[in-house]
Amino acid sequence: MTLPTAGRAWHLTARPQGWPTPDGFALREVPVEAPGEGQILVRNLYLSVDPYMRGRMNDVRSYVPPFQLDAPMDGAAVGVVVASDASGFAVGDHVLHGLGWREFATLDARHATVVSADLAPLSTYLGVLGMPGLTAYAGLLEVGAFTEGDAVFVSGAAGAVGGQVGQIARLKGASRVIGSAGSDEKVRLLTEEYGFDAAFNYKSGPVAEQLRAAAPEGIDVYFDNVGGDHLEAALGAMNVHGRVTVCGMIAQYNATEPPAAPHNLALLIGKRIRMQGMLVSDHASLQPQFVSEVSGWIRSGDLTYRETVVDGIDNALDAFLGMLKGENTGKMVVRLAD
Repeated sequence: MTLPTAGRAWHLTARPQGWPTPDGFALREVPVEAPGEGQILVRNLYLSVDPYMRGRMNDVRSYVPPFQLDAPMDGAAVGVVVASDASGFAVGDHVLHGLGWREFATLDARHATVVSADLAPLSTYLGVLGMPGLTAYAGLLEVGAFTEGDAVFVSGAAGAVGGQVGQIARLKGASRVIGSAGSDEKVRLLTEEYGFDAAFNYKSGPVAEQLRAAAPEGIDVYFDNVGGDHLEAALGAMNVHGRVTVCGMIAQYNATEPPAAPHNLALLIGKRIRMQGMLVSDHASLQPQFVSEVSGWIRSGDLTYRETVVDGIDNALDAFLGMLKGENTGKMVVRLAD
């Protein structure tokens, strides 16, 4: 086959102040390089858009480098190998790699992992069997030190990570699983499909009051994807020796002023609460165990998942902005081609 010489890629053209807007991005044609020794050329089929990418748009030092201006952005993607000069990678193989936000990617093969479309749909390697899934698994079981009988509260529970946290907690023997979400439809999903014991729409009233009603005996583990008033409410409802896994704080990613909450961090002392931030990269050793256990739950039907699929690289930015606004249910992915 004739190899492509050019493809389109999304560039960050201006650093956002507050909410990102389309005028800070551009979809541009870029040259496609043939693979050199030890490299592969991939035609991307699915791209991931994730909350952490908002932080990379700021020019600040963090656990992952910021996006560079006027250069292709990157992120998780699944694609098909169209040319290879690397042992162990053949044309036609499907791979998971880190050069998303573009149609074609040339990369060192050591940064790619072969995945099987026979074992699971390719998009799941960006979600339930990918980074969000491992985040849920490690964040609950390792960072949150979940034990059977714990009561668990998850914020952002209809998202890619939160929905899986609640289901894993249920499968591992939680006494009660509570979730918050941003619409009544998502609340129904949590209780009717994901098996949460209780859920509430955080837009319907004060979070602290709704959590108190949903968890009258308190909570032992809080998996935080939101921050702000959700964190404050969780600390108020926390039992002695409770644990908080701080995975994300999407409520303040686009804020231009300091958050108003939480005001009650002193509760950490009397309740002897352990609160810990997490990065999924610290838990790579759990990957084999995670894939084995979660794929088994998926095959048995014990764990279900949702995806919101947006078609076309032209719409990748809309997918990202929609995800920040909570327009997705489950993992937001961009489908370029089958």
